[in-house]
Amino acid sequence: MPRYRIEVEYDGTPFCGWQRQSNGYSVQEALEDAGAALSQGPAMAMGAGRTDSGVHAIAMTAHIDLEKEMPADTVRDGLNFYMRAHPATVLTAEPVSDDWHARFSCTQRHYLYRVLRRRARPALLANRVWQVASPLDVEAMAQGAAHLVGKHDFTTFRSANCQSASPVKTLNEISVTTEDEEIHFRLSARSFLHNQVRSFVGTLIQVGLGKWTPDDVKTALEAADRTACGPVAPASGLYFVKADYDEPI
Repeated sequence: MPRYRIEVEYDGTPFCGWQRQSNGYSVQEALEDAGAALSQGPAMAMGAGRTDSGVHAIAMTAHIDLEKEMPADTVRDGLNFYMRAHPATVLTAEPVSDDWHARFSCTQRHYLYRVLRRRARPALLANRVWQVASPLDVEAMAQGAAHLVGKHDFTTFRSANCQSASPVKTLNEISVTTEDEEIHFRLSARSFLHNQVRSFVGTLIQVGLGKWTPDDVKTALEAADRTACGPVAPASGLYFVKADYDEPI
C-alpha cells in the first residue's frame, strides 16, 4: 500500500482523542474513513503522538497507507474533502517509503500548554485555553519547572492508566513565558508519559498560585508517587505542536 506522510491540524474538542476507540469518534478514525473513501479500499493511519480527548494539534505528523497511489496534492485535498464535517485538516501530504513510520521514526515531540490569566471567561478561546483567574507568579513557576528538566523517574507525573514500559523519561526542555494575557508552557522530549504534560502544568500552577514553593516540585518528583502530584490541568489548553525526524523525506 502506498504510504504518505501528512501533517494534521485539529480541534480536539469533539474527538475522543487521536487513537481509534470504542467510546467515541477519533481523529485517527476520521482520517481512515476519509482515506477509505478516497482510495476505495482500506486505509490505515498512525500518528506521532496519542493525544487525549479535548487535546488539540497544530501539526500532528502522521502517515496513512492507502489502497491506491495518487499525487500528494490529491491525497491532501481528497482527505480534506471527506473530513469536511469534522474540525480536522490535512495541511501537507507527501509520499514516503514503506519503512518510514510517523511514531517510531520520531526523534522529538513538542507540546504547548496555554493558560489564560484573567477573570473574564473566554468566549473566542473557549475550549482552547485553561482560564486561571487568580494572579500567577511566572518566575516561581519557571524555577519549579527547572527541576523537571533531564532524565528522571516521572512516576509522580504519570497517569495510573499509562501503558509505557518505564516511567523513566528525559525532558529536554520546558519553558514558562508570557504572551499578552496568556502563560505558555512549552515542552520537548523524545516521548512523554500519559498525562505527563498536564500533570506538570497543574503542579506548576500550584507554584504560581503560591500554594507550593518551586522546591516542592523537586520534592514531588523525587517522591516517585502519583499522590504527590498536583491537580492535573484540563485537556483544553494542550496542543501537540510538531514532531521532529532525522531522516530527510
